[in-house]
Amino acid sequence: MTDPTLLVFAFAATLALALLSAAALRGWQGWLELRQLELSGGRSAPGARAPARAELTELRDRVRRLEAIANGTA
Repeated sequence: MTDPTLLVFAFAATLALALLSAAALRGWQGWLELRQLELSGGRSAPGARAPARAELTELRDRVRRLEAIANGTA
């Protein structure tokens, strides 16, 4: 009849394909959610820009300090 190792190999290959398909589907759904959020303008998270602005201000301050050090004025 059928060789048992061939049957085990076929089962393992089918299981691997199912797991890869499930992972790819989750990734695709996540990517679609991301694109939908980008297209909607990110309005679902109103406070999301405030931390980014604070971080940008902090980075600008650090650049000013580094420029002062480079010029030898600090």
